[in-house]
Amino acid sequence: MKWIVTVLAAVTVGLAGAQAASAQEEELGEAVLIELNATKANEGGCTLTFLVINGHPSQIDKAVYETVLFDTGGQVDRLTLFDFGTLPPGRPRVRQFTVPGMACDGLGQVLVNGAHTCEAAELPESACETDLKLDTRTDIEVTG
Repeated sequence: MKWIVTVLAAVTVGLAGAQAASAQEEELGEAVLIELNATKANEGGCTLTFLVINGHPSQIDKAVYETVLFDTGGQVDRLTLFDFGTLPPGRPRVRQFTVPGMACDGLGQVLVNGAHTCEAAELPESACETDLKLDTRTDIEVTG
């Protein structure tokens, strides 16, 4: 009897996890999610860590976003390109970019201006921008 309860509990937990992952994919839909997940100060700069998910049914071969970094006073610090590389469908990827000469506590906002490059053989050119979803787990605002 104890064995049956253990098996049923394992099946229930497995189903709950599968449902949660499925719900996240359904919530994202056919879009790209870019989340500023963390920042870390390093010698001479700040490393930004992003979580990115391609919700489209096909791979994005190359995704490069034009990004504007603002200081905490709201002034533009720089305009840069972040190359997120290849994004397989439905699989999260982590990308890191080091911003030289910028202290993490001096960064107030990240503005994603749009896709500079979006290469995807089986998707429209607008796949990287249409319904782009932006999020942050930091105190830094992310907009687009």
